[in-house]
Amino acid sequence: MQVFARIDASSTLAEIPAITRRIETLGFDGVHVSETIHDPFIVAALSISNSNDLVVRTSVALAFIRSPLLTAYSAWDLSNLSGGRFHLGLGSQIRQNIEDRYGMPWSSPVDRMREYIDVLESAFAAFRNGDLVPFEGSQYRLLRLQKYFNPGPDELTVTPPIWIGGVNERMTKLAGERASGFMTHSTNSHPKYIRDKCLPALSAGASSAGRDLASIPIIAGSCFITARSAEEIMAKRETQRRKFAFLYSTPAYGTTLELLGYVDLGERLRAMVRSDNWDELDSVVTDDVLDEVQPSASYEELPALVTSRLSGLVSGFVLDLPYEQTDDDEFRDTIKAIQTIN
Repeated sequence: MQVFARIDASSTLAEIPAITRRIETLGFDGVHVSETIHDPFIVAALSISNSNDLVVRTSVALAFIRSPLLTAYSAWDLSNLSGGRFHLGLGSQIRQNIEDRYGMPWSSPVDRMREYIDVLESAFAAFRNGDLVPFEGSQYRLLRLQKYFNPGPDELTVTPPIWIGGVNERMTKLAGERASGFMTHSTNSHPKYIRDKCLPALSAGASSAGRDLASIPIIAGSCFITARSAEEIMAKRETQRRKFAFLYSTPAYGTTLELLGYVDLGERLRAMVRSDNWDELDSVVTDDVLDEVQPSASYEELPALVTSRLSGLVSGFVLDLPYEQTDDDEFRDTIKAIQTIN
């Protein structure tokens, strides 16, 4: 079982080098870089430059706010910089954020993501061979790439693997069809979601493309709360309760709530958001819900919990760093124990 660290979105760029070095020292397999308040490619470059062996994966970079060629340039450069340790993880985000936060147009996300990947693959082929491999679709096209603007021919840079992060069935099927791997969202990393929704959709996509499901690694989002002591776990639970209340107010993330019979919770959270009642959102996420969706364990207990929830379902998962570096020696042993789980 692989273990990936999540860099806290509130970390400043100046803090990324030290955080990355700590992650590597702790024995993580890699780092996941989200897109919230920093450009994920800048954070990824800092993580690559301050590590030797870590896989550095965007989880996720938002596709539809960027030109696919611009994304291809960034991914190619980061793969070259890292010696092949960079993985390009893409996601669609929701319509309101694309249109109202980024000011970009919205269209059918699955069809658009498929074409986005087509352009990326054409660009990577052009960078490899030095000649344009044209693509023209209904939403994107790549018909012009003069020699001056082409970094190729380049036989040394490893073509960046393209991963997809998603929740709903059609995007998950697309991942099975086209992606090098799939990342579940933290709100939808429950074993029931993975077993009942994720795996069947990935399998259907893989089958349609003549691929083997076993060849597609799955990384579950952050799905455990862990700390040294009960007091520290309680503090982390409250932080996570607030975060989950916000995330589950988004209809697109409600799949797990529906599977577990908590449909009314999502409806209540959305009603509170419509009423601008943000301060009380976390009050409706009960202990029972939190325990079911993101259970807690001490460092010593965590490997057994991971085994019971994820063994045989995923290739790895995301785990937050301890708050205190004084926990690092014990936490390093926990990671080692988890990495022996199949």
